[in-house]
Amino acid sequence: MRSAVTTGLATTAWSTAVLPSLGLDARGRALANASFAVGVAALSRTRADELGLRNTAAGLKWGAAASAIPVLGSALVTAIPALRRRVRPSRENLAEWVLFRIPVGTVLTEELLFRGVLDAESAVLSTAFFGLWHIHPARAAGDTVLGTVLATTAAGVVFSWLRSRSGSVLAPALLHYFLNASGAVLAHLAANDRS
Repeated sequence: MRSAVTTGLATTAWSTAVLPSLGLDARGRALANASFAVGVAALSRTRADELGLRNTAAGLKWGAAASAIPVLGSALVTAIPALRRRVRPSRENLAEWVLFRIPVGTVLTEELLFRGVLDAESAVLSTAFFGLWHIHPARAAGDTVLGTVLATTAAGVVFSWLRSRSGSVLAPALLHYFLNASGAVLAHLAANDRS
């Protein structure tokens, strides 16, 4: 339990203080985050089965089923103009966003750290620190910090449940990817609607 607290505090310090102070662009942040996660996993000496890197068939099955929810939700939002107008637009490079920054800088990083290393010790601490990980991104986006921390903590509960149920980090990784990628596509479509 003590090492989970230490790891959790390190992830919070990384995301709220160290990474923002580096002054990296989005691509650099993605690479730095992934490197940090791999380093933490290596230092933790957690075995592959404890990290959830096995049971890929179950992870794929559970992850695919869970991923249908954000994909269908995004299709619904896209189909209803009143809902589509409520999406915050983004002019980010969509291809880079969904093919590199989300899978590497977000999904690989966060699933390895939280559902891999931290879940192996304490799912409760994993979900709490997952929420705290999002303090700086909330500030940077101009979102409410408390709301973001609570929402991502709740998402962490779902991700950890999927990890536990499937025995594989692949299940929450797939849901996490499709949740974020669906949001990126919606934001891109919203920007196109407004132009």
